[in-house]
Amino acid sequence: QVMLAESGGGTVEAGGSLRLSCVASGLAYSSNCIGWFRQAPGKEREGVGTIWTGSGSTYYADSVQGRFIISQDKAKNTVYLEMNSLKPEDTAMYYCAIYEGTWPCNPTPRDFGDWGQGTQVSVSS
Repeated sequence: QVMLAESGGGTVEAGGSLRLSCVASGLAYSSNCIGWFRQAPGKEREGVGTIWTGSGSTYYADSVQGRFIISQDKAKNTVYLEMNSLKPEDTAMYYCAIYEGTWPCNPTPRDFGDWGQGTQVSVSS
């Protein structure tokens, strides 16, 4: 059974940084597409970016390109989302999820089957 657990959320001032973690367990394959998503109150879930754990290749949504970095520690089965130059509009619940397909994989929520419980990020102005 695949399980994903996010952590690292919190409250930060605009311009600050946070690093979220996503620990994965029960993975059936050595290479997976793991995505980061966010959902603000009253808005649809939005894809932030993805990483292919086999090669470390990444993809970012335009809204976070240049500010957010996705990385991994394969020994710890952990994927990170480093968020820099945070803006109030980045405030949301952040989730990681897994897509059991191949690369390239875009962060389209409906393609991802297993999700974590989320971690809240709040950016104050």
